[in-house]
Amino acid sequence: MAPLLLVLLLALILFGAGFALKVLWWIAVIVLVLWLLGFLVRPTVGGRRGRWYRW
Repeated sequence: MAPLLLVLLLALILFGAGFALKVLWWIAVIVLVLWLLGFLVRPTVGGRRGRWYRW
């Protein structure tokens, strides 16, 4: 009985980790697209292309 519970627990942990990694990949893709769009639509300041971030 204990080995069966361990296998089920391991499967549950791996499924949870896989789902979390998939969500993180989607978040990374969205951030990358927003970052690239920021370079395309940055404002012009004094005839030059300005920075779109405030660092």
